[in-house]
Amino acid sequence: PLEGNMDSFMAQIKSMAQSLYPAPPRTCTQELRLHFLHNASAAACNDGSPAGYYLKESKGSRRWLLFLEGGWYCFNRENCNTRYETMRRLMSSKDWPSTRTGTGILSSQPEENPHWWNANMVFIPYCSSDVWSGASAKTEKMDFVFMGALIIQEVVKELVGKGLGNAKVLLLAGSSAGGTGVLLNVDQVAEQLEQLGYPGIQVRGLADSGWFLDNKQYRRTDCIDTITCAPTEAIRRGIRYWNGLVPERCKMQFKEGEEWNCFFGYKIYPTLRSPVFVVQWLFDEAQLTVDNVHLTGQPVQEGQWLYIQNLGRELRNTLKDVTASFAPACLSHEIITRNHWTDIQVKGTSLPRALHCWDRSLHDSNKNGKAPLKGCPIHLIDSCPWPHCNPSCPTIRDQYTGQEMNVIQFLMHMGFDVQKMAQQQGLEPSKLLGMLSSGS
Repeated sequence: PLEGNMDSFMAQIKSMAQSLYPAPPRTCTQELRLHFLHNASAAACNDGSPAGYYLKESKGSRRWLLFLEGGWYCFNRENCNTRYETMRRLMSSKDWPSTRTGTGILSSQPEENPHWWNANMVFIPYCSSDVWSGASAKTEKMDFVFMGALIIQEVVKELVGKGLGNAKVLLLAGSSAGGTGVLLNVDQVAEQLEQLGYPGIQVRGLADSGWFLDNKQYRRTDCIDTITCAPTEAIRRGIRYWNGLVPERCKMQFKEGEEWNCFFGYKIYPTLRSPVFVVQWLFDEAQLTVDNVHLTGQPVQEGQWLYIQNLGRELRNTLKDVTASFAPACLSHEIITRNHWTDIQVKGTSLPRALHCWDRSLHDSNKNGKAPLKGCPIHLIDSCPWPHCNPSCPTIRDQYTGQEMNVIQFLMHMGFDVQKMAQQQGLEPSKLLGMLSSGS
């Protein structure tokens, strides 16, 4: 029992120690320090500058958390040039700061990160623009290199010498493109550690906001830039441009030239060997953007409203066979590195609690193959049908005024007809509004 509750026990000890002996702010550092990779030619950013990682060691812990940053992608010379002009830190390490502060699941404060605060934290900045899949070398005719998959391999290789070799658990986590990167690389990391002589390290994945659908866009557009291009088309072009790698077990499921399928969570997930926890908003803003649904101050037309609700249904269906999942019915994007990540709940369970339950279920199943722990759920998917019907969703802001909106204001803003809906449900409008604001 103590092992199962070790994290909360340690959190209590730490907070007690801090209250008895308050540390000066400097010594209780949350900072992760930048290390450039020694072998820059083997794993560089798009512009050839050395890739790297931010590290905060926790000497007493045998748990390691490696986080892959997100930030879309580019898939041809034109939009990579534009990206280089407008978002250079996602393509070059030249201006990276020497330290970063860990937030959310990368925080070292038990209040903000109840179950992982004591882990060794690694933040790997995204500077390859290839959804962490590229394995291209510098050539004369290529302006940029794409080495996302190679960067992960080099970071793991270097960390083995810094204590990762003694790890019990390695959690490969990521948000957005980093979340998709987790799905593409988690088995590869497990194989790499085995080959390096560390078969005892349990490798797991945590994919946040990287479970995209290859669905039909609300309005079809030509593939002009990253935002308007349908995801299937963007990835199809990207793989060729990046020399993108996908895991062999997934690749075998599809014909040659169809490897793009492996970038979509519900297609790659059944082929993975490592346990993966999927965190996905049912109404993901990045998904809606590539589907050309733009919620910009205008009331939403009925067609869009139906499309949005249908998106939630489709997403829910793709998660039904995912053992460990957390899918709130919110309109948002990314969560695990946000300070408010502990506030969101599905069916009364918070995300850190669900992750703790998952940790325990893996720990226990290693011992005796028990069924999931009673009162410790790990398959949590909202069943209510529209954005923000879950009262714990993050606050929505009007994109123009910056004003916060409650659920009812948001639905009105989206052109939701309360009178009509109440009539359909056989309810008084006031009763329906009460149910909406309580999230039932």
